[in-house]
Amino acid sequence: MGFVEEARQNHVKKKVEEALRSKMKQKALKACDYYTCKYAECASGRTLSVVWQCRQQAKQLNACLHQFTNDAVLEEMKKEYMLQQGAESSARI
Repeated sequence: MGFVEEARQNHVKKKVEEALRSKMKQKALKACDYYTCKYAECASGRTLSVVWQCRQQAKQLNACLHQFTNDAVLEEMKKEYMLQQGAESSARI
């Protein structure tokens, strides 16, 4: 399947894509809660020094978040959404 056909197959409305992105981010934050807490602990009480004092925690948090917030994950969510929409429309018939 070519790029154009795949793009058409996974095309969703802009509002739906925004909602899927938001859901993806929420799942990522939930999955990476441990690293979020570690970063927050490090950053607590700091201002500018956060940049260099918490660099390791920030890298760990970003690595974790990236696992759950990338284009492949979004495309998979779009496919699932399209399958659900297809199932719902066929159930109405």
